[in-house]
Amino acid sequence: MAFNYKRVLLVGATSGIGAAMADRLVLEGAKVIAVGRRQDRLDAFVQKHGSDKASSVRYDINDTAGMDAFVNGIVTQYPDLDCVFLNSGVQSQVRLSRPEEVDLDAFHREISTNFNRLVDLSIKFLPHLQKKSIPTALVFTGTLLAAVPAVTVPAYSASKAALNVYIMCLRRQNKGSSTKIIEIWPPAVQTELHDYMGHEVGRKVGMPLQDFTDQAWEQLAAGAELVVVGAVPTVEGFAEMVEARRNGFEGLANLMLQHFPL
Repeated sequence: MAFNYKRVLLVGATSGIGAAMADRLVLEGAKVIAVGRRQDRLDAFVQKHGSDKASSVRYDINDTAGMDAFVNGIVTQYPDLDCVFLNSGVQSQVRLSRPEEVDLDAFHREISTNFNRLVDLSIKFLPHLQKKSIPTALVFTGTLLAAVPAVTVPAYSASKAALNVYIMCLRRQNKGSSTKIIEIWPPAVQTELHDYMGHEVGRKVGMPLQDFTDQAWEQLAAGAELVVVGAVPTVEGFAEMVEARRNGFEGLANLMLQHFPL
């Protein structure tokens, strides 16, 4: 099944991969509701594409007290919503070799932003998607580091590994549902995500954003459930490793679900 959804909520749409995918979705014919914290960028997105194709809602995913109001507001205002794209994320370097310098509150906030809040939003939006009589989708932006962690960004790597495990279980337990569960694994991409390295250095790390967007869209349009762009450097047989891991998961899932009615 192709990526043929018509009304897409994109959370984390004000920069980087989210902004690029929001633009691409509009160009491919979807109506996009952009969500983010920066009102000026949300306004610029709507102005760029026109209010007939683009709209926006300012919301910080860490506002857990306001999450139910946000979700209910979206599904009420946009009853034709058929795709929720969860892209928000933060990344920072942590020197675990200097434990006295580790900010534990920041470490846990990073994991909560990248993992807990996306779990919350997916669980809250999923019933609205599943009750529709048309195909719907829930899309997550993950990372290649979910399979092979990067030593300098342990909180980010751990949060994305946890997200991948959650998505695999979510997809398998909802097998046969009208809601497709899609995960995108980018490599390092030239975005604001790496600004902690300094603007001049961080924006040059990884694949050009346009190249990533083109390659990811090709797989999305082809109906892929796991969109993998590139490979982890120095990891021989990365694609084969990912496939073996998925096969192992399916085998164990089939065994365990014999005693766990869905």
